[in-house]
Amino acid sequence: MNKLLSFLVCGVILLLPIHSYAQFSSIFGPSKTVAQQKQEILKKNEEILSDLYRAQPKAKNLIEQSSGYATFSNFGMKILIAGGGTGTGVVINKASKKTIYMDMAEVQAGIGLGIKSFQNIFIFQTEAALNDFVNSGWTFGGQVTAAAKYDKDGGAYQDATVVAPGVLMYQLTDSGIAAEITGKGTKYYKNTDLNK
Repeated sequence: MNKLLSFLVCGVILLLPIHSYAQFSSIFGPSKTVAQQKQEILKKNEEILSDLYRAQPKAKNLIEQSSGYATFSNFGMKILIAGGGTGTGVVINKASKKTIYMDMAEVQAGIGLGIKSFQNIFIFQTEAALNDFVNSGWTFGGQVTAAAKYDKDGGAYQDATVVAPGVLMYQLTDSGIAAEITGKGTKYYKNTDLNK
């Protein structure tokens, strides 16, 4: 059984797209400096926003009117009965102009074999919601089906899902905006090394 599992892991890794290896840089190459890591995260942030605006142009207006936003790039893998994923991201506080670097980790149970990569975008409608996300080691513990959400004035949240008071979320996959937000057992927390 252990040989079969090792074989499957190696096979899955070899089938990954080249860009997926970036999540395993410590395995496949030398570690990057703090400055290089920050630069990569900020570059990825811009790419994620571009992808979001292409998939849902009206999301730009939501971000412009927000207190801040966060983008995360996730890579996950499930092999047989357990799975998980890791990711990095950044929170932009628009009021203070502060950039906070964060990590994410998820654990999933269930039978299966597969690889998934996706990007999460959080939009914080209030400063309190943003601070809670950053400072409380926020955990997203459920799975929410995206539906039309409306504010008190009857305006739609443009395909975003409300995942907490004052927090909207988009999830992008290779095929566009995900109809079903997946986030079971996902924890978001500050990266102490990058925020020194």
